[in-house]
Amino acid sequence: MLTRDLTFAAADGHPMRAAYAAPQDGAKHPGVIVIHEIFGLNDDIRRITGKVADLGYAALAPDLYDGPGMRIACIARTVAALRRGEGTAFADLDAARAFVQRQPEVDAARIGIIGFCMGGGFALMYAMKAPLGVAATFYGDVPKTADKLKGVCPVLGGYGAKDRMFAGQGTRLETLLTELGVEHDVKIYEDAGHSYMSKHTGVLATVATWGPMKIGYNPAAADDSWKRIETFFGRHLGR
Repeated sequence: MLTRDLTFAAADGHPMRAAYAAPQDGAKHPGVIVIHEIFGLNDDIRRITGKVADLGYAALAPDLYDGPGMRIACIARTVAALRRGEGTAFADLDAARAFVQRQPEVDAARIGIIGFCMGGGFALMYAMKAPLGVAATFYGDVPKTADKLKGVCPVLGGYGAKDRMFAGQGTRLETLLTELGVEHDVKIYEDAGHSYMSKHTGVLATVATWGPMKIGYNPAAADDSWKRIETFFGRHLGR
């Protein structure tokens, strides 16, 4: 499904950029917030947002870097907020959730979240702060102890075994969610590396495949992950 760019009121009131896609069939659909990787809101996140909408959800991908000041400062503030577990980025996710809930095609009581890399870390942290029905983290950071995940909603996770920096996070996520008794579906794909659902292009796509994270799109892992999203989100949000 095609996405369209729009703006919504961020936590401080300024218009924040976002990509949005939703079924246009006159019915009420659950809403899903899509959180971008470290690279920000780009065409690949727009593609992913469209795929979420194809599954029957109203999907909004806010640009968390669209704040005051230079872009590098916005990136630094966003990353710092993730590390602290609080800050403007979380307030902006509240604003994004409120915006989605106001859309005429959205059932405001059924909201989920999905994030990738940096966005995966945000998805997990935000799922403990907000009334969400389901959260998905793909190759995202995971807290070190179970108490940091208390109150989280059902969680879907995906990691690549060849990603030497984040594969262990997937194992830890499985362990912590089991300890907490939280319903979850966490899978580590043996043949995949980091960002296996993203179709990066240019120099990054070539160079990053040689690093310790083995960044690169993996069609088999990506296709299976989309099937798992369809099943897990359908169970907890409906369509």
